[in-house]
Amino acid sequence: MRVGILTIGNELMNGRVADTNSSFIAREMNLQGWTVETMMSVSDDFEIIANRLHYLLSFTDAVICTGGLGPTADDITTAAVARAFGLPLFTDEKILAYLKEIFARFNLTWTDNNAKQALFPRGAEVIPNPVGTAAGFALPVKEKLVMVIPGVPSETQRMLPEGVIPVLRRHFPQPVQHTAKQTLKTFGLSEAAVDQKLASVNFNAFGVSVGFYPVFPENHLVLIARSDIQEQAQKNLQKVQEEVAARLADFIFSVGEQTLEETIAAELTQKRLTIAVAESCTGGLIADRLTDVSGSSVYFERGLIAYSNEAKISMLDIPVDIIEKHGAVSEETARLMAEGVRRLAGTNLGLASTGIAGPAGGTKEKPVGTVYIALADGAQTICRRYAYRWDRRRNKLISSEAALMMLRHYLQEMPS
Repeated sequence: MRVGILTIGNELMNGRVADTNSSFIAREMNLQGWTVETMMSVSDDFEIIANRLHYLLSFTDAVICTGGLGPTADDITTAAVARAFGLPLFTDEKILAYLKEIFARFNLTWTDNNAKQALFPRGAEVIPNPVGTAAGFALPVKEKLVMVIPGVPSETQRMLPEGVIPVLRRHFPQPVQHTAKQTLKTFGLSEAAVDQKLASVNFNAFGVSVGFYPVFPENHLVLIARSDIQEQAQKNLQKVQEEVAARLADFIFSVGEQTLEETIAAELTQKRLTIAVAESCTGGLIADRLTDVSGSSVYFERGLIAYSNEAKISMLDIPVDIIEKHGAVSEETARLMAEGVRRLAGTNLGLASTGIAGPAGGTKEKPVGTVYIALADGAQTICRRYAYRWDRRRNKLISSEAALMMLRHYLQEMPS
C-alpha cells in the first residue's frame, strides 16, 4: 500500500515548530510493510489543503494528515477536508457529550468554540483520542482513504498505532507480513565509517533492511526483518544483528532504545558504585545526563562545575604551578580534577572534563575543540585527549558523550 503524509499548521511553515510527526508516521508505516510515497507540510489554508489532498490521492492509496483539529479559528483541517470533497459537516453527539464531561470533570470553563471538535465530514468514521480532546477521523474517498488526527506529537504517537493502523488494515486487507525490529546505537564513528564497516554484510540475503539515523553525536542503526513467518523474521534479524555487532564492536553502546546514560546507570547500580563529576568545558552536561535517569541518587554523589582556574584550585586542590606550567586544558589538570572530586566526595569514581569549546580560546598547540577527559578510581587514573571540530554547543555535547563512553567502557571491563 502507498501512503502519503500531510502535516498541517502555520507553525510548521514559519519554523516555530519542527515536524516530528512525519518521521514517526513514516517509521510506523515502514514497519507495517507499506510505502511512504511523499511527505508534505502545508499552512492552515483551505485552498492549499484541498489542493495537496487531491494531489497526494492521485498516486497514493491513503493520506494521513496531522494538525488543525483544535477549537481555535486557525484550526480549519476538518472543514478544509469536508470542503475539498464537497461534504457537509455533522456534529457527533457522543463526542460532544464526551468533551463536555471532560470539561466538567476537571472544572474547566466551557466555551462554545470547543464544540468545533465534535464536527466531522459526513461519512467519516471517528477515531477516538485517548490522550486529548480532539478526536480524529477516517474519510473514505472513492476507493481511497483520508485519515486525520491531531498534530500534538504525544497524541499522534498514541492514535496512529491504536486508531489509524487498524482502520487502514480493515480498508486495505492484505497478507500479514511479520516484522522484527532492533535499534543499535553507536558512538565514535561517522555515518560514512559505519556504512563502510557494514559493506560486506549481505542484508538482502536475510530480508533485512538497515536504516542510518544520525542523532548527534551518535549514529543509530535500525534493522528491520520481514517474513511471512514471525519466527523466521526473528531468526533473520538475530543473524544480521550478530554480524553488525561483530563489525562495530565497542562502538555500540546500546542494543534497543536505552540511552547511553541509562546503560551506565544500570552498570553503576548493579556494581554498587558511586561517582562524582568535576566539569569545566562541558558546564554540567555530564552531571545533567547522569542524573537524567530515575534513581540516580543511588550512584551519583555530586557534580562540580569548576570553570575558572580559581575554582579548580580552591574546590579541587589543584596546585597553582600545575595550571601555570601545563594549563587548565591539559592532561595533568584533567587527572587532578578527577582525583580531586573523587577524594572530596568520597566516591568510588571521579570523572572530569576540561577543554576549549570555542569559538575563541584556541592556540596552535591546543586548538578549539581540544578536550581532556579523565576517570579516577583510586588505583588508577585514565585520561584521553580528544580533538573536535564543531561549534561550541556541539563540542560540549560530544565531549559529554565521550566522557560517558569512557565511563561505560571502564564499567564493562570491570569484573561483576
